[in-house]
Parts: sequence; structure tokens; C-alpha cells
Amino acid sequence: MPNDKATETSPLKGKTGLRRIWNALNYSLDGLHAAYTGEAAFRQETWLALILIIAAVLLPVSGLERALMIGAVLLVLMVELLNSAVEAVVDRVGPERHVLSKRAKDIGSAAVFIALVNVAVVWASILWERWH
Repeated sequence: MPNDKATETSPLKGKTGLRRIWNALNYSLDGLHAAYTGEAAFRQETWLALILIIAAVLLPVSGLERALMIGAVLLVLMVELLNSAVEAVVDRVGPERHVLSKRAKDIGSAAVFIALVNVAVVWASILWERWH
């Protein structure tokens, strides 16, 4: 068997088939739980997403419009998860202030902000077209 560094460092890399899928699902659920319990912003955005997704389902819009509205909302959650991961890694590296640590955290925050602006633009565009 070849000596593959990726296989040595990640338990997922050595698994195949249904076992790998099952492990990946469990790691994903662990990540969602960690984000929800440990990140206030993710909790707030999760509740906002729930409200907006219910609203998108109930609004009289086309299937494509509904998909765009829900997709924009889910994008916020995805970006927030990545931002939280970056922040966790930066905090793990060390508590001291460093210009690169600040830059990494600020860029992650900016990505979340842009995702939220995207929600506002998508929703406003669709609702404006519907009612004007």
C-alpha cells in the first residue's frame, strides 16, 4: 500500500463507500452543533434563516424565485460556518494580537456581510418585481 500523507492525517481519507459517507455526515452534524452552541452569530442567523425560509415557502413567487431566496439565505449560513472556522483556527494559533490574525478575522466578517447584503438584494429584487 502506498505511503500517502493525506491518508495518514485524516481518518476520512482511509474510509471508502458508505462508511465514509456516514463519517462525513457525523462530522458535519458535529460541526453544526458546535457552531450553534458556540457561536451567537450562527444561532441568530439560523433563526433568521428559519423565518425567511418559511416566508419564502409561503410567498406567492415562482419556483425559481423561491430557490433564489432560499439559496441566498443558506449562503449566509455557509459563509458564517467558514468564518467561524477561520476564527477558531486563528484563536487556536495564539491569543496575541497580530495584524494577520486581525486581517483573517476581518475578511471573514466581510464575507458574512456580503452574504447578508446578497440576501437583501435578492429578496428586495424579487419582492419589488412581484408588487410593483
